[in-house]
Amino acid sequence: MGDLSMTIPALFVFAALLLKLPALRRNPQDVLLRAVCALLLVAALVFLLGAVPVIAAVNRVTGVPNLAAPLVYSVLSAFSGACVVLVLIWRTGPTPRTMRACRLCVIGYGVVILSLNALFALGDAPVERLRDLDTYYANTPFIREMIVLYLLAHTVAAVVVTVLCWRWSLRVDGVLRAGLVLIVVGYLFNLGYDAAKFSAIGARWGGHDWDSLSTHVARPIASVSAVLIGIGFVLPHLGQRLGISWRTAVRFRQLGPLAHELGGTTGYGSPGVAIGRWASLELRLTQREAAIHDAIIHLRPYFDHALHRDTNDSARAQGDSPTQARIVADAAMIAAAGKAQTADPGRTTLAEGAESVQPSTRADDLVQMSRALRRSPLVHEACRRTALSGSSSP
Repeated sequence: MGDLSMTIPALFVFAALLLKLPALRRNPQDVLLRAVCALLLVAALVFLLGAVPVIAAVNRVTGVPNLAAPLVYSVLSAFSGACVVLVLIWRTGPTPRTMRACRLCVIGYGVVILSLNALFALGDAPVERLRDLDTYYANTPFIREMIVLYLLAHTVAAVVVTVLCWRWSLRVDGVLRAGLVLIVVGYLFNLGYDAAKFSAIGARWGGHDWDSLSTHVARPIASVSAVLIGIGFVLPHLGQRLGISWRTAVRFRQLGPLAHELGGTTGYGSPGVAIGRWASLELRLTQREAAIHDAIIHLRPYFDHALHRDTNDSARAQGDSPTQARIVADAAMIAAAGKAQTADPGRTTLAEGAESVQPSTRADDLVQMSRALRRSPLVHEACRRTALSGSSSP
């Protein structure tokens, strides 16, 4: 029967890794993303190798009783070091000082891993223990030191990450803070795991039997800890991605009125690169913005400087700020130019004074123009006047 306390967290963490792999393929040079994926991979291995059936299989295949112990402890130590490295890079970015600290951390935990395996080789653990090796061999020379070393390395990493993430969480907000708080809570559970293990081992040293703390309390605590830490590390990145997607969707929708207004302009409907039905929203937004820019360029011969000036003056008279009045005037001039182009297609000569006034093409201004096209009475009046006159020339 499977060890659900280990396999469920392993599957959860592995699923989180699969969610991050597409982003890693798109940005293989992203140091932080590589660190997150490495952490998730090592965490999945910790729980996979820590499952009782896997421990038994490793011992059986290798023919060495309890060889799975230094293997699990080594991967757990690698996970501890990876957590510290990730938090360091996450907080400050890959600065020279941070990378030096990360190298020292990698070297330190590399030494721990080598020491764990050396101590196991020096010790004598002939009786296979699938669940209670820590307490069963708590008084065995070298095996005892191996157990204490991996717990100390794990505890140091838990304390460092907890302190760093807690201090950082006090200076940030939003989804990042939520992720950091989850990591802190997860590592507090980790410290509870260490406390349960140390208590059970200490009791053995004192001649008492508190083995249940190690076999029945510590393992469930570790499972809960893994889930919280995994969510904590993934949540800010997922939240950032969802935030970007939401802002992209909002901007795409906001540009809709302007895009539809310019839909009949020569050149607008034929972007240089065709995109498929399932193209990403980011690509669709880029195409919409590029098409709007192209349409505005095609409308330059129809821009009416006098209409722009009159609309700007009217907007100012209604209490609009200079910036907002300019945006309303730009929207009115673009809308009127579209009507004039429909009535008189093919014009190539710039209207008088058109070169001295060009609408803004800043992304935020385009959104404001799109809103003005839908809501501003001044824009609607400019379009009506242009339709009546049949021309946008002053």
